[in-house]
Amino acid sequence: MACPFFMPTRKSEAALWPHPSRLPLGAGWEGRCFAPGHEGAEPNPEELREGCNLGYAVSCSKFPQERSCDAVRFGVSRDTGTRVHLAYVCEAKHLPVEHGSLEYDALLTTWTTPHPDARIQTMAECYLESCRKRQNPTSSTTDER
Repeated sequence: MACPFFMPTRKSEAALWPHPSRLPLGAGWEGRCFAPGHEGAEPNPEELREGCNLGYAVSCSKFPQERSCDAVRFGVSRDTGTRVHLAYVCEAKHLPVEHGSLEYDALLTTWTTPHPDARIQTMAECYLESCRKRQNPTSSTTDER
């Protein structure tokens, strides 16, 4: 689960996690915070390690008291090779508050069913990129957003 206010921009090269492939977005990511009042702020390494990439960042000073969710998680629900369906769940207090499915067309390299929230959509793109990179380590995908 990633913080719902985190906008990933590129894979992290820092050794902040012992097993980065086990992280909610499939890798460690650097990015920007978009919590109200902190839009565009660059998290420090501890914030990236303890909150941004993991969600439930209640110890983060930027994490707002009023929020619709605490974390976002993704999973591949179906992959036909040409179409990938991602399931997503937004959680608050460890309970689902929103869920749905996003669809990616690999032939057209476009999202046919994107998420309306740019942060969640970007996280979905990062998650899919990480999944596809694990499936085909020699593929040339961009790690920069």
